[in-house]
Parts: sequence; C-alpha cells; structure tokens
Amino acid sequence: MSHIIKAGLVGVTGYTGMELSRLMTHHSSMELVRVTSRAEAGKKLADIYPFLHRLPLGELVITQPDPADLAAECDVVFLAVPHKTAMGIAAALLAEGVKVVDLSADFRINDKTTYEEWYDVEHTEPQLLSEAVYGLPELYLDQIMGARLIANPGCYPTSSILGLAPALSGGFIATDDIVIDAKSGASGAGRGAKVGTLFCEVADNFRAYSLPAHRHAPEIEQELSKLGGANMTISFNTHLLPIDRGILSTIYTKLNTNMDLDAVHAAYTEFYSDKPLVRVLPKGQLPETRFVRGTVFCDIGVVVDPRTNRLIILSAIDNLCRGASGQALMNANLICGLDIDEGLPMAPMMP
Repeated sequence: MSHIIKAGLVGVTGYTGMELSRLMTHHSSMELVRVTSRAEAGKKLADIYPFLHRLPLGELVITQPDPADLAAECDVVFLAVPHKTAMGIAAALLAEGVKVVDLSADFRINDKTTYEEWYDVEHTEPQLLSEAVYGLPELYLDQIMGARLIANPGCYPTSSILGLAPALSGGFIATDDIVIDAKSGASGAGRGAKVGTLFCEVADNFRAYSLPAHRHAPEIEQELSKLGGANMTISFNTHLLPIDRGILSTIYTKLNTNMDLDAVHAAYTEFYSDKPLVRVLPKGQLPETRFVRGTVFCDIGVVVDPRTNRLIILSAIDNLCRGASGQALMNANLICGLDIDEGLPMAPMMP
C-alpha cells in the first residue's frame, strides 16, 4: 500500500496505550506519528517502554496532548483516556476532519441521562451520541465502515454481548432471566496505583467487586436489548482473577424452546460462520483465557443442561487486546478502508 495512514494516540502511558503501541509495531499500512502524555512529554517511547528499544516506534517522542497538532498530523486518533476526558478532545478532532476511535466510555451509551447517572459527570457533547457507532464489528460492520466516530466497546461488554448475540438473535432464550458471571485479570483495573490491585492483594486470591452495579451494566443492557427486541435487565457480576490479562464470562440463561446441544451449537456456528474473529469451539470444548492471550479472538463454548433447562455460554477474550486496544485497531482499520485484521497477531502468546 503506497499511502501510509497516520495515527495519533492520546494517553500512551496506560495499559491500553501500551498494548496499542505493541500492536502498531506489526502494522504495515498505519503508523503512529503522535503519542501524548502530560506526565511523560519529552521522552521517547522506548524510555517508558523498553520493549520498543531498537524498534522504529521506540524513537517517537511523546508530546503534550494538543488537538490542533493532532489534527494537523493525523488521519485517525485513538483516545485512550479516562471517561469525561475523551468527549471534548473527540469533538475538537472531529471538527477538524479527523476520525476518532474512543476507548473510553464517553460515547458507548446512547442516552445522555443514562450516561450521566452511571458515570456521575455531565456529558458535554450530547450531539455526538447519536453519531457514534458502537464498535463491535460482528454486529455493526456496515455502520463502522462509514463512520468517523467509534465508541470502542468495553472489555466485559465485548465478552458478554458476543456470547449472547446468537441466542438472543435466534430467540431461543428468555430475556428476563440472564446472569453474567464474569472474571477479569488485574490489568482491567488500569495501570494507576491502587491498593486493591497491588501484587499482594491480587496474588493467591479471588474476589468479587462492584456488586451489584458495575458501570458496564448499562452498556451491556443497551446492546442486548437491541438484540432481544425488548428492554432487558441482566444480573451482571464481576470478579478479579489473579492473572495479568484475560476475561472469562460464564453466562446462565433459560431456554424457552426445546433445543439440545446439537441444535444450539449449530445455531452459534451459523451465526458466526462469516465472522472469523469469533471462534465457536467444538462441542464439549470450553474456552480458556490462555488460548486468546494477546489476540483479538473471542472463543465461545456452549453447554446445555437438560436438568435445569439452562443454556450456559462461556466466552473468553483478552481484555487488553480484544477488549480494548486490539478491537480499537480493528475499528481504525475499518474506518480507514483497510482489512479488519491488518497488523493484528493471530496466534496467542504461549505458555
């Protein structure tokens, strides 16, 4: 490809910024030309990320976040910043004709009031909520390809929605009795120093958190309601695993029709037959976080329990890659006219 797409990254020092920097070293059609951080401005990327030493990207100098400079130099900009910070930057970049992939929660919720209720901050750019496209390619591929503002999905929602999409679209589970039991590695809490994610707090331990009102709940309910054709309330329960990265969601549903495992597995296989980044595992095989580590795959396994009439769905992703930066790169590829998987590793990091 003769034309190299120029990309910017606002917020390079968090785990999502770190992961996107790693991924961009593989990309042949897109180049990071701006990376920003208020605290680390003036340093080279390799100064804060030694894994980039002797790689061209490691020589890139970190700058202060300046929308005017980003607009002048970039075709597309990734916003890897906390919620409420992204909305103003996104509006300024869009006004200058730059495409934006926002990894925060600022544009994921369609309703302004719902966003403000759950995130406890005023949404200052509500006019953009109806324009932002929810960046889950398996559901919104056509809209993503024509978009200029992508709301990159959260990690838990990605795992949960992809797990439930075939069953809700097929209408073979009840919409009023869904329990999502989700577990995430410690990197999902971000890179900031917090007592709860210190090594001695996480290692050799397993605990629940943010019950019963995790901020990803309205995002999940919004997208599941579209799939199910009715307003849905789900029981969403989160846990912290003593691992670095990965999400495993175990989803409990009630079948509303007489379906055995063969029929359910066939429905899932058909739904994802043209969506190669979701892997429906063979019957009897269940997902594991290690088999998606460092990739954008979502692995799904299904179990039918005839004794309780439950369909149990298991969905595994890497929370930093498919759940954040890798999915953001998938979306950037699509809005820039590239193949969805360009620059993305397809084999997991093993062991």
